[in-house]
Amino acid sequence: MTVAKTGTGPLAGVRVVELAGIGPGPFAAMLLADLGADVVRVDRPGGGGLAIDPAYDVTNRNKRSVLVDLKSDEGPARVLDLAERADVLIEGFRPGVAERLGVGPEECLARNPKLVYGRMTGWGQRGPLAHTAGHDIAYIAVTGALGMIGDPAGPPAVPANLVGDYAGGSLYLVIGVLAALQHARTPGGAGQVVDAAIVDGTAHLTAMIHGMVAAGGWQDRRGANLLDGGCPFYGTYETSDGQYMAVGALEQQFYDTFVRLLGIADEAPARKDPARWGELREAVAARFRARTRAEWTEVFEGTDACVAPVLSLREAPHHPHLAARATFTDFGGITQPAPAPRFSATPATLHSGPARPGADTASVALDWDVPGLTGKGA
Repeated sequence: MTVAKTGTGPLAGVRVVELAGIGPGPFAAMLLADLGADVVRVDRPGGGGLAIDPAYDVTNRNKRSVLVDLKSDEGPARVLDLAERADVLIEGFRPGVAERLGVGPEECLARNPKLVYGRMTGWGQRGPLAHTAGHDIAYIAVTGALGMIGDPAGPPAVPANLVGDYAGGSLYLVIGVLAALQHARTPGGAGQVVDAAIVDGTAHLTAMIHGMVAAGGWQDRRGANLLDGGCPFYGTYETSDGQYMAVGALEQQFYDTFVRLLGIADEAPARKDPARWGELREAVAARFRARTRAEWTEVFEGTDACVAPVLSLREAPHHPHLAARATFTDFGGITQPAPAPRFSATPATLHSGPARPGADTASVALDWDVPGLTGKGA
C-alpha cells in the first residue's frame, strides 16, 4: 500500500476535500496542506483555476488532485465517497450551487455526520447580495476597509487581494474549520457547516478601529489618523533614487531614535501637535530625499527607530532577516513563502509542488479506498 502524501505538521492525518475554485478557497486549503493535512483537490475536467500554468499555482502546493465531473451522472457520488472518508470539505460555489450538484451539506453530512463543511463566499450564504457576483475589491469596499486606505487627496488605494480574499476570507475559513473540527472530535460533538463570508471576516478585522471611532480616537476619513498615513511618523517616504522607506516610529522612545538617526532631532516640530504635522512631514520627507534607499537602510538597520526599506516581491526573499529565518524558500524552481506559522514539535513542511489536475487519482483512490475514482469499482 502506498503512503499518503501528507506532511508532518500538526494536521497530519486530517483529510480534506477541496472542491476546486479560485482565490480564497484554494489558499485556505493550501494553508491546511502546509500544516500537514492530506488535501485532495477535486478538479473539474477542462480546468477552471487561475489563468496560468498549473505548475506555477503555488496555492495548490502540498495537495493531491483528482478529476471529477460533478455534472456527470457518477460525479456527485464520487465526491460523496470522498466526503464520507474526510474530516473537512471546502467549497467556494455561489449559494445553492453545491446543493444543485448533489454535494451540499445535507448530502455530505448524511454520509459523514462528523464532517466539517466549510463554505467560502464573498457575501455569505444569506443576505440581499448572497447570489451576486463579486470580487475582493467590492467586499472590502462595503465593509469600510477600502475607504481607510490611501491618500486623502486621491482615490482609495487597492491592497491587491490580500485584505479581503486572504485575510478576511481564507484565514477566517481556516479558523472556523479548525474550531469546528475540534468540536466534532469532542465527546458528543458533531460535524457542522462553517459559513465564511469575506464581508464578515473583513468587517471583523476592523474591530479595533470601530472601538477607536466610538471613543473619538479615530476620524472616519482617510489620511487623518495614527495608522492610515495621516501621521508623519507612520508612513512612507521617497528616497533620492525613487525608492521608499517605511516609518513606524509611534512610541516616544522609538521616535526619539528615529529623528536622531534621520538628523532632524534639533529641528523637528513637536510630534504631539497635530497642527504642525504638515511641517514635520515636510522635514522628514526632505531628509529622506537626500539619500538612497540603500543608504538609509544602512543608517536604520538594527536600531529601534522602526524604519524599514519598502521592498518589491522579488527583493523581499533577499532581505537579511527573512533570509536568515528562511521565510521564503525555493521549491521546484519557484521562489515562494515557506509554510507559516512555525511549530516546535510538529514542523510544517513543503513536500510537493502544485498539484497537476488529475495527476493523483490513482494514489488517492488507493489511499482513501475510493476505487470508483479510477472507474474500477463502485
